[in-house]
Formats: sequence, C-alpha cells, structure tokens
Amino acid sequence: MKIKLLLTGKTNDKALQELSEKYSKRIRSFAGFETEVIPALKNTKNLPVPQIKEKEGKAILSRLQPADFVVLLDEKGKEMSSEKFADFLKKQMNSGVKNLVFVVGGAYGFSEAVYQRANMKLALSQMTFSHQLVRVIFLEQLYRGLAILNHHPYHNP
Repeated sequence: MKIKLLLTGKTNDKALQELSEKYSKRIRSFAGFETEVIPALKNTKNLPVPQIKEKEGKAILSRLQPADFVVLLDEKGKEMSSEKFADFLKKQMNSGVKNLVFVVGGAYGFSEAVYQRANMKLALSQMTFSHQLVRVIFLEQLYRGLAILNHHPYHNP
C-alpha cells in the first residue's frame, strides 16, 4: 500500500518544513510514502469563500484516482487514539487498498464535491489548527501509527 499526503498550498515556515521532512523520511522507512502539494490559488482576495473552496476542490479531485481510499483531515471527522489509528492503517493494508490518500485542505476547508468523494473524515483533535501546522501533527501521528504496527520503540504507551 502506498500512502500519500495531499496538501493545498505550501508552507513558508522553515521550522515546519524541516519537521515535515523529518517525519516524512521516518515514514518512508516503514511504507511507500509521498507528499504532493497543490499550489495555492492566485488572485483570490476578491473571491467569496465558497468559490475559493470550489476551485481548491477541483484541484484536489483532479489528483485523485477512482480506486484511492481518501481520508480528509477535517475538524468534524472521527477522532482516534494513536493505537486506533494504527489499527485503521493495518485494516487498510489488509483490505487491499493500493493508495491511501490523506488530504489537508486550504484555510477554508473542503468543497462539497470533495466531501462527497471522501471515504472518511479524520479529526486530529477537537481543537482547530492552522492547515500548515496540521501537516506536522498528522505526519507525526502517521509515523507513530506505523511505528506501533512495526513494534518500534518510538511509541511507548
């Protein structure tokens, strides 16, 4: 199974970029993993939020394959402990999913079309985080989940 993190817009924060790369490298020691960044929309200052979400949604959908299992990182999604997330990853691996795609939307969230395409919504917390910080938090949890599955000492309950 390959895992992809699909992101809307890049981060300019060097510390967050370094942490993201640190965890991405660790994840690759356990699984096929890639990050894909959808460039931020330009000239959106005068656009209404629904129109921004629609344009971002089209960009997200254009990068998904029909057989992808798509998980939106969304504050209204299902919450899981690290152990339950590891179980979720194992279930996906064992079910024959070829591509597991986690999606971080832009600052305004996802369009209705993206919600319709998603197989699942996952919340990292009831708190709201910036879409740039969510990347690092999610990558750490993905690494932790894979470490749990591989009996790696990184996760000590």
